[in-house]
This record gives sequence, C-alpha cells and structure tokens, in this order.
Amino acid sequence: MQDTGRPLTRADLTAWLPPETLTEDNLKPALRRLKQLACVRIATRDLALDAPLAEITGAMTLLAEVVVETATRLLHASLAARYGEPRNSHGEAQQLIVIGMGKLGGGELNVSSDIDLIFVYPEDGETDGERSISNFEFFTRLGKQLIAAIAEITGDGQVFRVDMRLRPNGDSGSLVCSFDMLENYFVTQGREWERYAWIKARPLTGERLDELEAIRRPFVFRKYLDFGTINAMRDLHAQIRREVVKKDMAGNVKLGPGGIREIEFIAQVFQLIRGGRDRSLQVRPTLAALELLREKNQLSPDAAAELTHAYIFLRRLEHRLQFLDDAQTHSLPDDAGDRELIAQAMGFASFEALAAELDDHRQNVARHFEAVFADPNDQDHKLDEVWRHAADEGQPAWQASLAAMGFRDPAAACARLAGIRSSSRYQQLSESTRNHFDALVPRLIEAASALADPDAVLSRGLDLLEAISRRAAYLALLHQYPQALRGVAKITGSSSWAASYLIRHPVLLDELLDASQLEAEPDWPAFRAQLGKTLDAVEPDTEQQMDMLREAHHAQVFRLLTQDLSGLLTVERLADHLSELADIMVDRALMLTWRKLLKRHVEMPRFAVISYGKLGGKELGYASDLDIVFLFDDPAPEAAEIYSRLATRINTWLSAQTSAGQLFETDLRLRPNGDAGLIVSSMAAFRKYQLESAWLWEHQALTRARFTAGDPAVGAAFEVIRCEVLKQRRDLGKLRAEVLTMRQKMYDAHATKDNEAATIFNLKHDRGGLVDVEFAVQYLVLGHAWQYEELTGNKGNIALLAMAAQRGLIPADLADAVRDAYRDYRRMQHALRLNDQKNRVDKITVTDRIAVVRRLWQTVFNTD
Repeated sequence: MQDTGRPLTRADLTAWLPPETLTEDNLKPALRRLKQLACVRIATRDLALDAPLAEITGAMTLLAEVVVETATRLLHASLAARYGEPRNSHGEAQQLIVIGMGKLGGGELNVSSDIDLIFVYPEDGETDGERSISNFEFFTRLGKQLIAAIAEITGDGQVFRVDMRLRPNGDSGSLVCSFDMLENYFVTQGREWERYAWIKARPLTGERLDELEAIRRPFVFRKYLDFGTINAMRDLHAQIRREVVKKDMAGNVKLGPGGIREIEFIAQVFQLIRGGRDRSLQVRPTLAALELLREKNQLSPDAAAELTHAYIFLRRLEHRLQFLDDAQTHSLPDDAGDRELIAQAMGFASFEALAAELDDHRQNVARHFEAVFADPNDQDHKLDEVWRHAADEGQPAWQASLAAMGFRDPAAACARLAGIRSSSRYQQLSESTRNHFDALVPRLIEAASALADPDAVLSRGLDLLEAISRRAAYLALLHQYPQALRGVAKITGSSSWAASYLIRHPVLLDELLDASQLEAEPDWPAFRAQLGKTLDAVEPDTEQQMDMLREAHHAQVFRLLTQDLSGLLTVERLADHLSELADIMVDRALMLTWRKLLKRHVEMPRFAVISYGKLGGKELGYASDLDIVFLFDDPAPEAAEIYSRLATRINTWLSAQTSAGQLFETDLRLRPNGDAGLIVSSMAAFRKYQLESAWLWEHQALTRARFTAGDPAVGAAFEVIRCEVLKQRRDLGKLRAEVLTMRQKMYDAHATKDNEAATIFNLKHDRGGLVDVEFAVQYLVLGHAWQYEELTGNKGNIALLAMAAQRGLIPADLADAVRDAYRDYRRMQHALRLNDQKNRVDKITVTDRIAVVRRLWQTVFNTD
C-alpha cells in the first residue's frame, strides 16, 4: 500500500524503479509502471483535497523529469556502446540536452498533459567508436528512441504523449539541432510566438546549460522595454479565438474566453515587455510571475489576486476533467452524471454551484485580459484627415480646424505636419512603425488642444515622436496606452526642459503608465536597498551596472519632475530629494568601483566623498553638476595609490556617457590646490592645507560642504576639520575686505551691465540677488562661528539667516524678509530653468526683494 498521507518525492520515484539494472528491454514497462504508481498517489491526494495545486503540478513535473532523465541516460549509454561517445573537434564529450517547454518547463504539468520537448546538443562532431557516426545522427537516433520509450503505446499504456512541434521549423525541421543551428534560427527566423513559447524553456538533462541560456535569453527578452510584443500577442490570441469559435470550444476552460491561456498570456506579455530589463521577471511558473507583477505594480493587488484564484480554480477543474476518463480534455462533460461527479470532486454541492463559480472566475479573467490587450485605438480618429492632408491644397480648411481648437499659429502647425510626412525619416519607417506613428499624431493634436499652449505642446510632442520613431517599441507604448500620450502632452507643455529630458531618455515613457507611482513620496531607504540588490544581481557586468545606475537615476528624477510640474513639491523639498538621490548614486558608484579594484588592502575603504556647492548645500537642481572632493584616512603605505585609482574610477562612473546617458557632470576643482592638486587627499594633508594654505573662497565653500558617501568615520573626521576651520577667529575688517573683493570680481564677470539702470534683473548675479545673500551668510559664518558654534551647521542659507538673527547679528525682521526673498528667487530661477530660460526677469517685478537683500548687504558690510 502507498502512503498517500504525504507528497510524492524524487526518492519515491527512484525506489519504484526496478531494483535490477534497467535495460532497453525492460525500460518501457518500468517507466509505465512508474507512471501508474505515481498517479495513484497524485490523484488520491488531489481528489481528497489534501494537496494544493502546486503540489499536484509539481509532482507531475517531477515524474516527467525522472522519466526523461532515466530514459536519456540509459539510451545514450546503449547507443554509445554501439557507436562510441559523441565528441566535438576538441575531443570533448557531448550530451543531449532535453528542453522541457510549456507546462513542463514551468513546473506546472497537469495530470493528463502531453510533454513539449526540444532536443539540442552543444557542438557538431563525430562519435569515437569503430562504427563512427556524426553527432547529429547520434542525437537524432537518441531522440527518436527517447520519444518511443515515453510515448509509444504498449500493453502497459504510455507514460506521456510527446509533442515536438515547438522545435525550430516545427514538424518540417530536424529532430535535433546544435547550439549554432539554434542561435542561427533565432536570429534569422525566430517568430514572436516562439519568444512566448521559450519563456518557459527549461533544460532537463545535459551540460553547458549556461551557454544555452546565453542563446535563449536575448531571443526571448529584449534589452529595451518591448511594448511591440502586445500587438504580436494580441494577434496570436485572435488566432486562438478564431479556432475556438470554429470548433465550438467556448466552454473550453483552457482556450475559451476567460480561460487558463488568457491568464498565461497576461503574465507572459509583461514578462516579454519588461523581462529584459528586470531579470527577476524571467521566472517560468505562471503564479510566480503574477506575484512578481503585483510586487512591481504592473498588476494591481486586486487583479493579481483575482487572476491567481482563477488560475488555481481552473487548473484544479482541468485536473478533474482529465481524471474522469483519463483523457487530455479541457471541456465540461455533457452527461449530467459526469457533471455531478466533477462538482463533487471540486467540493461543490451541485453542478449549478460549480458553474456559477466558474462563470465568475472566467468573467474576471476576461475583464483583466481585455484591460491588458484591448486595442484602445482601433477606431479612426476625427483628426486623421488633418494629419493626412496637412500639405494638400485644402490646407486652409485644416488650418481652420486647428484654429478652432485653440492653436494660435495653425499655419505653422500644418507646415510642421507636412514637413514630417515628406521627410525621408518618415518615408523610411517600416509599415508597422508608420502605422503607430500615423495613429499617434492625431491623438497628440487632440491632447495638445486641451492644454494652455497647444502650439508648444504639439511642437515638442512632434519632436519626441520623431526622435523615437526608430524605436518602434516606444511608439507602441504610446499607441497602446493613451494615458501615456496625454502625460507626454502635459509634461512637455509645462516645461521645455522636461520635453528635452524625455527625448534624451525615452525609456522614461514607461513611468507614465502608473500615475499613483508618479505621485508617491519617494522612499529613499527602500530605493537604496532595492538598487543595491538590482546592481548586485548583475555583478560583475560593469557596462550593465553603469546603465542600470543611470536608468534608475533618470526614473527617479522623472518622477520628481512630474510631481514638481504638478505643484506637489516646493523648490526646497525638491532640492532635498534630488540631493538625497545624488548621495545614493555616489554611494553606489563608490561601492561598485571599490569591489572591482584588483588591488585592495582592506575589506571596506577608509575613504569618503565630500560634496560642496549645490549638492553640499542640498540645493541641487535637475541639471546641477556635482562639486566633489575625495578624502581618505588610512595609514597603509599603499593607501594613496589605491584610493587615487578608486577616486578616478568613481569619477568615471559618475560622468561617463553610456548608452543610457550620463549621471552627472562632475567638478573636482575644489580639492586642495585645485586642478594642480592630487585627486585624493589624506585627512592630515587636507587639514594642513585648509589651515595653512587655503584661500578665503575655499573657506567660504566649506560652509556648504558635507559628507556624502563612503566611510562615515572619515566623514565625521572631515566634519571636525570643517568646524575647526570655520571656527577660527578672524579679523572682521580683513574678512569684510576680502569678501567684498571676491564679490566684486564675480559681479564684474557675470552681472548685468549697468545694473542700476537696467530694466532686466539677473536673479543670481546682480546686486540684490542670490549671490549677495550667499556671500552675506558666508561672511556671518566665517566671522562669528568662533563665538556661535551653531553657525557651522550645514543647514542652508534660510536656516542660517534665522540663526544669525537669533544671535543678534542681523535684525529679525530683516532676516525674515530676506528668507522670503531668497525663497522667491529660487522659485523664479527654478521656473525659468524648467523652460531653458536664463536667470533674468523684469526688474520691476522684484524691486521689493532687491531692496531687502540690499538692506541685508548694507547691514552686514556697512556698505552698498
């Protein structure tokens, strides 16, 4: 008697094989006996409702694996005894790799499944026996014998039906192929549906599996976001639907509407779209894929739960349908008695109750399937004619249409549209790509007309469409998801800088698909942890890590940009977020470059990155460069050389242009002795320089310096030196004179000429602007930090003005007024930069702010 109280194991299957040596003569009956014993255990536990679905499908998969492994091993040995071992040109032995496809590959085999197999082998060559044959012939014979051992119907039945139609070229193709043949087929003939099929491909036997995976992965998973696959899978599903209708299979729980196949399609389309950029999605089991898609916000929690429950229900029902007559069926029986048996086996009191539950699940699946695969643009658009005929003789009519929609210069808009249609770039687009492009332009015109400046929105949107027209996947994304196109219109209409950012990084279009994620407050600790895991997963691939670092940074910047344009962030809060993000990027670059140094004398570097300027003061903008200095505190004699190499590589990681763009422009000139100095300094050398050799402007820069990344102990030692330097007691008269001299140099170089009489005001450099506030604050810190230690805190100019007022260094009402003016200046500067404009405004709009800043200057320096 079997122990049906526990799940089937590999040890059980091994024990049920005959104790005597297996031979070709007894292989077939032994495997069929094994199948019978295994199915008793599996069916008993399933029908008694003692086992979850994963146990049943896992046990059937395990049975298939043991059968394939056992038969392959025995039949290979038998053939090798006749013809010798198959070897490559270097004399290395070759083995057949049996690839499980479909449910076998996914570990989801049902109780009456056939098994989909593909046979491959690494390299061509010959066997080394006296009766030598080619490797191709050897493995072809082995494949035929393996199929017969498993699928041939004998007096004991069969083990599994075997389906080989998924191999290259299907039934017309050779039974086996080498790695080279497989790769060549993928490159030259591989079709979209085969990518779908190969998601679940899993080797069951053989060696050199890493090489096989290196062939499979790039065929299945593209490096970019592959939204074009939606159309291909929509077409494939339409073919299946036509076949279902033709054969009257609407009640089929696998292929019919709301069936198992639609759940698989939903999971796999997201895998094909995103799996190349997120390897965690390259999983094979359907339920695991659904859970990952929920975790990654590609499916809502409700959708993932409904699809998961439906999948489990449908697969359990599928098993009971197949237990009924031990047949591979997926349709409900017509016989009333059989229907009641199925209902009881599913735990229902009646077939009616089962049918009601089944209908609920199928309706849920169909609804989610339509949400993913429905074509939102299957109807002609009312503005198609404007796009098609903008250059025709009837152009005034189309111009009138655009004018009625709010376009201020419809003639220019029509000319732009006509220019695109006649351009060589447009004419050379493939038919499918041009179809996407043609569908998008009218919808872009419509989206632009709903915004405040439709002319600018259309112009910038067309710039984007032209820029991405060679990347069909991005056009497919905008075509498939109208909300993404509307998001493009809104963002590009709000900011020319944002439009340029999207053109440089079109992969960010994907961010527009989830509005809730765009509006979510950043969780920087979680982002830091996840980024670390993602980068570690592709170690040691430096190129991919550098790209991933950039893409992660661009995505976070874009999310902040959309919140900024929506009015959800103050300039100060935005700068805090951008600074925190930059800190994380620098920290990751440091740790990755350190890990890759061949010569390392300690496990963790005693090294720190110190930030100055905008990053140091946490006032970073979207396009700010990074002013950074590298320090170390390590007595090892080789430390200077090692950390110099580390600093150079960090700078390269941050500033290099890759296929994913650039992280930051970096500026290392604030290090001791500037461009003439060493790229990295010891703490002792840094302290000596600051106390004995540094210029006053370098001490001014120290007021906005802080530890950003690396060893916190080195960062703490830097802070001690910084405070020591800032707290030096200085001669106020001499300090005032030096600060005024430095300010005058900057004024002469950058301010508006004839500043007093000018009607235009430079927010940053003119008298009464941002630089005046910064210089006044720096003077107060350098002149009085010896007396009031809190002034050494890197709190930002707004907070330091309040501290200075509390200590009586400036009047409190003046401090408040200047704080407000400083905030206003930064908001204005930020708004100008969002539209690529210079830091200039009409002076009359800021006269009150200029006045309060000039009053601060007079109060602090006793001069105009």
